[in-house]
Amino acid sequence: MRAVSSIDELEFTAAMPAAPLAVQRTQTAMQPTSDHALLEGTLAGDEDAFAELVGRYRNQITSYIYRMINDYDGAVDLAQETFVRVYRAAGRYESTYAFSTYIYRIATNLAISELRKRKRHRLVSLTGLLTSPDGEELMDFNPPDLNPLQDVVLVDAERRAVVKRAISTLPERYRAPLVLRDVEGKSYDEIAAILSTSEGTVKSRINRARNFLRDKMRTYVQVV
Repeated sequence: MRAVSSIDELEFTAAMPAAPLAVQRTQTAMQPTSDHALLEGTLAGDEDAFAELVGRYRNQITSYIYRMINDYDGAVDLAQETFVRVYRAAGRYESTYAFSTYIYRIATNLAISELRKRKRHRLVSLTGLLTSPDGEELMDFNPPDLNPLQDVVLVDAERRAVVKRAISTLPERYRAPLVLRDVEGKSYDEIAAILSTSEGTVKSRINRARNFLRDKMRTYVQVV
């Protein structure tokens, strides 16, 4: 028997009799409620609607923030704060944006603020005042770990650890687009919307971040 082509399948589906009305209603009821509708329900005071939003995005937002700050407990706290801000600002949400873009923007801003706070604390504790008049950090005290690994065999666990350390040394302007693209799988236009910048800037920063990681991995291969 020959394999059924996609066109044949479409024709076969179109020729099938319509499902009974009761079945159609059941199928419609089983379709997931959109993020927009859930946020509207949240705004109307529907706590179940907000709980559904949290359930949909909690794991991925926590994972994303963890990739950004390399601190699981801190990621859990910031993810919780992300949802608190979504809840409090439900009335200011603009439906012209996808909700995923909206919540990732909040999570990104919180993660970047946390990174900057930690960097300022680290700089002050190590060197005192090392910031420019406009508040920008003048140097990065998170150098790559070049110590040789004990095991001479390059295994996946070691490679993942090196990549994670390398990502943690990236400035936040490079870290955020890289994680959004290569870990979260976001499109360039989504990342541009999340970071409020242009696609060209996003692509440039991702390219620079990838080059940095390649250099780190090259060093890793040499030391093992």
